Amino acid sequence: MPSFSNPWFLLLLPLVPLLGWWRWRQRRPALRFSDSHLLENLPPGRGRYVKPLDCMLHAAALCAVILALAGPRIPLPTPITTEGIAIVLAVDVSGSMREIDFDWNGALTSRINAVKRVFQLFVQGGVGPDGQTFAGRQADLVGLVTFATYPDSTAPLTLSHGVLVQLFEAEQPRPLDEAQTNIGDAIAEALLRLEEGGGNRRKVIILLSDGEHNFVGPTGSPTWAPRLAAQRAADLGIPIYTIDAGSDTGSDAAARTAGVESLKEVARVTGGQSFSARDANALLNACREIDRLERRPIQSFRYRRYRELHTPFGVAAVVLLLGARLLDAAWGRRLP
Repeated sequence: MPSFSNPWFLLLLPLVPLLGWWRWRQRRPALRFSDSHLLENLPPGRGRYVKPLDCMLHAAALCAVILALAGPRIPLPTPITTEGIAIVLAVDVSGSMREIDFDWNGALTSRINAVKRVFQLFVQGGVGPDGQTFAGRQADLVGLVTFATYPDSTAPLTLSHGVLVQLFEAEQPRPLDEAQTNIGDAIAEALLRLEEGGGNRRKVIILLSDGEHNFVGPTGSPTWAPRLAAQRAADLGIPIYTIDAGSDTGSDAAARTAGVESLKEVARVTGGQSFSARDANALLNACREIDRLERRPIQSFRYRRYRELHTPFGVAAVVLLLGARLLDAAWGRRLP
């Protein structure tokens, strides 16, 4: 939309009709002749049109000068740079995640399917089964690390959240030969993805698992212990939000307790929070709380550029004045 850099000059516009009126009232120059009676019977010439045209040209020239002084301009398309945070979702896809024990809007579904639906709401936004709305993380870089015995970088940090959701939708629980849970290496992999692609943004990890870290790695190449990986995250200033999606039914009570405590310790060491999600509603509430905690004001930078239009108006004013002068010199004189 056009605008003016010095709009107060527009207050001079009432002078435009005043100038036209003044030019109309002003006596025009005349040709002196000894006896004008000899020309009385001649038909009127074009001179009778000059005076109103002269008034209009002078008024238009003054208007163009005022508009040029006001600095007319039109904005040019300018991108807006917004910067959110960088989030890596680290999701357990071990065999136990196929257990069908999560209630989703009255129907049982597997743990992994419930996680997919909730994380889609978290990333892309939408309305959950409880009627509450997720705003989505449109300005945030989001990546996905899936893990069982070994971690996989399923999706790098990206703003193409639709692609990330599709890749996550294709993930399935690992087969029995890869049924162990390697939380420590999953955290290390998530940290690597954040360091490579997170830039100067705030960095966050959301870790979801339904079991305990139970894979120590091959001889000579041990895995990262969750506590050690969490300490590394703390050194980098990266909080980890942990979500326990496991069940106490039919599991080794000691191992189960150790796994829950390990997730709580990871969150505590890094300055994050730990959540328990034994059903879909609890999982939704956990992600909603994380979404609330990690909302940051997004700083936008808009660099305004304009196409300045004062020069055309200035040139128009000069042309109009020259036209008025030439018109007056050619046809504007009259006989007394």
